[in-house]
Amino acid sequence: MLTESTVETMFRKLMNESERNDETFEKAEELLEEELRPESPLRHRLSVELEELRSLASKS
Repeated sequence: MLTESTVETMFRKLMNESERNDETFEKAEELLEEELRPESPLRHRLSVELEELRSLASKS
């Protein structure tokens, strides 16, 4: 299991890619599910952010 700091850094790197697509969002979701405990506040916060970014991407 990675540290929360490492997970957040990896998540930010994925979300800062110029070509965000379904595969990118899936990788980010897997990262959160595999590396953070279900009760983790960071997991909740990044999951909400991921859904918002996914929603914005689908509108454009």
